[in-house]
Amino acid sequence: MGAFMAVAQGSAEPLRFIVMRYKGAAAAQAPVVLVGKGITFDTGGISIKPAPEMDEMKYDMGGAASVLGVFKALSHLKPAINVVGLIPATENMPDGLAVKPGDVVTSMSGQTIEILNTDAEGRLVLCDALTYAERFKPQAVIDIATLTGACVIALGAVRTGLFSSDDALAQQLHQAGESSGDSCWRMPLDDEYAEGLKSRFADVANVAGRAAGSVTAAKFLQRFAQNFSWAHLDIAGTAWRSGAAKGATGRPVGLLLQYLTQLAASSQPPVATKSKRAVTGAKTSPSRSAVSRPKARAARKA
Repeated sequence: MGAFMAVAQGSAEPLRFIVMRYKGAAAAQAPVVLVGKGITFDTGGISIKPAPEMDEMKYDMGGAASVLGVFKALSHLKPAINVVGLIPATENMPDGLAVKPGDVVTSMSGQTIEILNTDAEGRLVLCDALTYAERFKPQAVIDIATLTGACVIALGAVRTGLFSSDDALAQQLHQAGESSGDSCWRMPLDDEYAEGLKSRFADVANVAGRAAGSVTAAKFLQRFAQNFSWAHLDIAGTAWRSGAAKGATGRPVGLLLQYLTQLAASSQPPVATKSKRAVTGAKTSPSRSAVSRPKARAARKA
């Protein structure tokens, strides 16, 4: 996990890679993997942030917190689904040992990354976690991160940014957001957005230009999510509030729980029901039986 370790090397606090499992269904059922960015404090590293509002960078672990919140809720709701939670947790600090702009690191996938900006650290810890997620043979992987200020500019504090390479997964997450009141909005992933990530010295750079910053960040992550159905939720605008109402919002726990519980319900076999006539033991005529069977099949499909 060279990318994750590169971010952590400037901190006096040891990194942690947290793995959680919720087993609510048969072992043969592929899990959904939730990956939460866990930067417990983000100074920006050597590419240090400006002082105003830097205190709010304790919220940069909002993605990790949302995964923990989902697992807490799963323990109470007990839906019939398997879920894995992955949290790469560390600080991003400036130090004599800290990674520097221009350094090239090797990610867990084997892809090399030129670090042009150490304040674009979230995608570095996430890319190794996405590679790690492959071992679970997941039916879907969703990463959640306070990733880019550009997403705040695009969507404000109303909707979470949704990026996905899978139309069906994107639609499920969008519907879950609408149903739960924890709304999101799908953003583009055109291949042309990845042009700015090209590097002369590595397979990919960790940042592109200022334009479409939330999209180019998602394009970076997409490189590490080629082998499974994947979605990325950029919660930089929705995870916390500033000013007099400063504090965490808990989003997108509601969206994720709605998605998981709906997925669990859709994967359950229908409950067999007996008609009143069958329970009482009364006989039915062939004509009535022929009419009732299609209705029963329709009920089972519903």
